[in-house]
Amino acid sequence: MREAARRGHGPPRCGRSAKSMSRSESVALITGASSGIGAEFARALSRRGCRLILVARRREKLERLAAELGNAEVLAADLAAGSELSAVERRAASEPQLDFLINNAGFGVLGCFHETPPEDQDRMHRLHVLAVERLTHAALKGMIARRRGTIINVSSVAAFLNTPNSFTYCATKAWINSFTEGLHVELRYLGSPVRVQALCPGFTRTEFHDTLPMNRGAIPQILWMSAADVVDASLRALERNRLIVIPGRIYRSFIFLHRRFPRFLQHFIAIRYGSARRKSANR
Repeated sequence: MREAARRGHGPPRCGRSAKSMSRSESVALITGASSGIGAEFARALSRRGCRLILVARRREKLERLAAELGNAEVLAADLAAGSELSAVERRAASEPQLDFLINNAGFGVLGCFHETPPEDQDRMHRLHVLAVERLTHAALKGMIARRRGTIINVSSVAAFLNTPNSFTYCATKAWINSFTEGLHVELRYLGSPVRVQALCPGFTRTEFHDTLPMNRGAIPQILWMSAADVVDASLRALERNRLIVIPGRIYRSFIFLHRRFPRFLQHFIAIRYGSARRKSANR
């Protein structure tokens, strides 16, 4: 999979006033919006004048963000639960001005596959794969009919790797990249101007790593990015019609080189990295 430029129209313009709730405004539905990259997408798209539909499990945090932005609807939902995912699907499908879908919700399961709870693995796969597929499906029909819209699926640089202790996370992110690229090809086949992007950040300062038994100090500071910088890179790349977006020159250079290594060397690097990360987690 490669980072590719795409032809098409510029990014959809949001409404003129971020405070207005006019039905003529563009609407952005953002999952995982309670913190981190999702919250920064909400702030960035609000500044562009979008009306927001904020989706996450933690209602209190969503309500605080909605109060901060003043142009947002709160939809508390656990997208790994079938009935709650269905409610968000219906909301996406029924919104006539939905111009942005940001599939950002996600989490990681750290540990050797055979040692991790299967329920955690199932939940991660439902969130990264089924929720992305179903929300994209729900939003896409209206976008194609209106001949406008953007879907950003938040993936990871892990999509290009197979790392011990988290290879299933890598696999779900690789699926997101493949799904997004396949959808891009089909949209071009249909002659649709609807655009898609797979956003592949590296280490980002968010709550994501707080849920993992991970020593942040073991990661060099130069590798960390802010959520705001990741979102800015995504939206700037959108204006250049980029399909696969890797924020940060260090990460782009690493992935460029890594994909040209022979397979045995890729595996050697993965094993060394996995060993180092497990040792740091046990300190």
